[in-house]
Amino acid sequence: MHTETKQDTGRIQAQDAIAMLTADHKKVKKLFADFDKLRDTGSDEDKASIVDQICNELKIHTELEEEIFYPAVRKAINDGDLMDEALVEHAGAKDLIAQLEDASPEDDLYDAKVTVLGEQIDHHVKEEEGDMFPKAKKAKVDTEVLGATMLKRKITLMEKMGMNDDENARDDAKAAKSTGTAKS
Repeated sequence: MHTETKQDTGRIQAQDAIAMLTADHKKVKKLFADFDKLRDTGSDEDKASIVDQICNELKIHTELEEEIFYPAVRKAINDGDLMDEALVEHAGAKDLIAQLEDASPEDDLYDAKVTVLGEQIDHHVKEEEGDMFPKAKKAKVDTEVLGATMLKRKITLMEKMGMNDDENARDDAKAAKSTGTAKS
């Protein structure tokens, strides 16, 4: 099975970093929509499961951006304010993630915290996809090399968190591939 992971990893390492991050955005947006459907009638167990997935996906995503993607983009574009704001937005999200990880669905404000986190992430995604990503493309950031580095790190983080890396890496690769076909 480990060999299969290496084969899959080798096959998907050519994924563009922006396509990978955009696929992550879509995945998390769907998880927030799934939570919203359960908001009033879903079981606490189902809600907690989705929130756990949201938190894990966001923790990995923010780490990839902060360690690999943002430093490369910061060097390439002349917009320190944009990059600083993205980091501050990450800090706010991390705070809500920590609160949600210490909470349970029956706690006061649980649903509100999930909703606010979703709104913050939606705003952050719009800035990344509408401003940061186009600037990175225009500056000719090597998103192929970044994508390969990010994928290796993502698999390591997923293994560390006990997530099924084979299945998630394949899902992420498919999503990134479909997102990456519309390159500009």
